[in-house]
Amino acid sequence: MFKKITFATISLVTLFTLAACGQNNNDTTDSSKAGDTRELTDSMDHKVEVPDKPKRIIASYLEDYLVALDETPVAQWTVGNDSDQAYLQDQLKDVPKINYDLPYEDVLSFNPDLLLIGSNATVENGKYKQYNKIAPTYVVTNGDNVTWEDQLNDIAKVLNKEDKAKEVEADYKDLIETTKNDLANKIEGKSAAVIWVTNNSAFMVAENRSSGRLLYGDLGFEVPELTKDISTEATSDWTQVSLESLSQLDADYLFLVNSDEGAEMFNDDLWKNIPAVQNNQLFSYGAESSWLYNGPIAYTEMAKDVTNALK
Repeated sequence: MFKKITFATISLVTLFTLAACGQNNNDTTDSSKAGDTRELTDSMDHKVEVPDKPKRIIASYLEDYLVALDETPVAQWTVGNDSDQAYLQDQLKDVPKINYDLPYEDVLSFNPDLLLIGSNATVENGKYKQYNKIAPTYVVTNGDNVTWEDQLNDIAKVLNKEDKAKEVEADYKDLIETTKNDLANKIEGKSAAVIWVTNNSAFMVAENRSSGRLLYGDLGFEVPELTKDISTEATSDWTQVSLESLSQLDADYLFLVNSDEGAEMFNDDLWKNIPAVQNNQLFSYGAESSWLYNGPIAYTEMAKDVTNALK
């Protein structure tokens, strides 16, 4: 099955891929009230009067970027107050939650002075005008070909933190180079795959998305044939794969994001016959890890996990 995955079908919400089809926004112009606000053009061509120093930001599902830029939002993303980005909770533990669909009344209750929106779809059907009545609303560059670096730099522009964004990018590049050097004999000529198990179903990350981009694009692991196959039609980060297909997975290493510790599939002979499982090259992480997310902190944590697994 090659289709967009939603948490409605697997008991979470796949807002990991809410980024749909935005375009990279071009540059900015100063407003007449310099030092107070600036007029910026967002990815949907809205002219937005952005405060120079916003104090009460809501950036649902973009919290990774805010934390990386040394900003703390006034509320953080959740799904029904049960799910959050657990890997960020050291920095966000005291930040109240707001549901992923940003109910107007809840947004209003936090009295934000800036809304950063991570997906065009979030503001469809007149929602943009409603949010913009509450606070200046800026839709961050988003879409299939937009990288976390693109989003980081767009958000940094809005927050007047371009220098900090350059620092974050440089630190990540240094980490990747160090990781590639330290693990050269474990990476060169070796293949890896990432799967997510939830509700006794398995999903594989696409080649150029999320942890796929990290493993193949950044670190240089070989791409297994099954990953290549699902990536040709993938419309989101994760695509469902059958246990039968996984049993033939030609990957030297298998990274598992396990959201279902008691999944029956783990007791199936097909699972046990996966080469990486047989060879004790399976590395498991809980749903609280950063492997399901995007952003500079998520990618940094994943890279560190790879080092710890293979060193």
